[in-house]
Amino acid sequence: MTSSLASLSVQIAQIHDSKAEGGGKKYFGNWSQEGAQLHNCTKEKGFFCFVFPTHILLQTEKKCCWKAGWKNLSIIHPCGDMKCIKMFHLFYGCCFSSFRFDIYRKVPKDLTQPTYTGAIISVCCCLFILFLFLSELTGFIATEIVNELYVDDPDKDSGGKIEVNLNISLPNLHCELVGLDIQDEMGRHEVGHIDNSMKIPLNNGDGCRFEGHFSINKVPGNFHVSTHSATAQPQNPDMTHIIHKLSFGDKLQVHNVHGAFNALEGADKLSSNPLASHDYILKIVPTVYEDMSGKQRYSYQYTVANKEYVAYSHTGRIIPAIWFRYDLSPITVKYTERRQPLYRFITSICAIIGGTFTVAGILDSCIFTASEAWKKIQLGKMQ
Repeated sequence: MTSSLASLSVQIAQIHDSKAEGGGKKYFGNWSQEGAQLHNCTKEKGFFCFVFPTHILLQTEKKCCWKAGWKNLSIIHPCGDMKCIKMFHLFYGCCFSSFRFDIYRKVPKDLTQPTYTGAIISVCCCLFILFLFLSELTGFIATEIVNELYVDDPDKDSGGKIEVNLNISLPNLHCELVGLDIQDEMGRHEVGHIDNSMKIPLNNGDGCRFEGHFSINKVPGNFHVSTHSATAQPQNPDMTHIIHKLSFGDKLQVHNVHGAFNALEGADKLSSNPLASHDYILKIVPTVYEDMSGKQRYSYQYTVANKEYVAYSHTGRIIPAIWFRYDLSPITVKYTERRQPLYRFITSICAIIGGTFTVAGILDSCIFTASEAWKKIQLGKMQ
């Protein structure tokens, strides 16, 4: 057999996937043996076909390797007889099947067995994956707000000023008696501030609603509502009040940020002593909000403590007032809008699908093994 093959010239070809004869060929190399006839054949299940006039040589996938060397080939005779012999040495490397790179080997359907338990687990698995997928998709679409703390003055372009918005009602004090005074540690002392302020009469002129927009320096100080700027001081000014609004900086209309931007909103002191003074001690915290576009807005939150008292001096009772004493915190709070990165969303989805199918597969395998063992016990085949 070997001597007869020595007189042949062998053409080695790899036959590409084709369901019909005459598929494309990719040549690997030549052998200097004359008389061989190359025949078109179909590659089946990863085999390489080497065709001779009277024999068809099939190199099986199990015998293929990368290293050059002697190969075990099967010779199929026309009569159907099969013999295994040592054949020639390949100089251009061993021919191989591209199917060997498939790490996802397929199991023929006739080797699988469907079960009702597997069907139930599969349906539950798909529903669970759908639920987790929708949850992750909702989180991916939604905007996440991340907060951080640092020590700095965020609004350096403000000129050292903070804008204040005050809205307060004094139902038992005439508007001509109501005034706003501002003073701080930088030496500012302003009595009867009237810029950007408005007084609205209440209760047929017996009360007053004061609305003001003014600025304060970024140093400890106070502003207070009192009768100090009035031409003639009343004997018993009634300082009972309701605070509708007290805010600092820009107004933030963000539903996902729950901060104390208007901590004194709704403060009701109508039932307090009419002759008492009210002290509100404020700790102002700078706050920065950065949206998805990178635009920053500067606002201020604050904490508050208050006390109510009647003050006296050596000359008698001191005229009551509503004091707002403030100090600034060195800590800045920053809120940043962020969205989950696409790669993290894809990673989560892959983890959900892979993990769910793995756990479901283990569960189904355990149930199937237990059921098969139980059947054998019932049939008496297990000792």
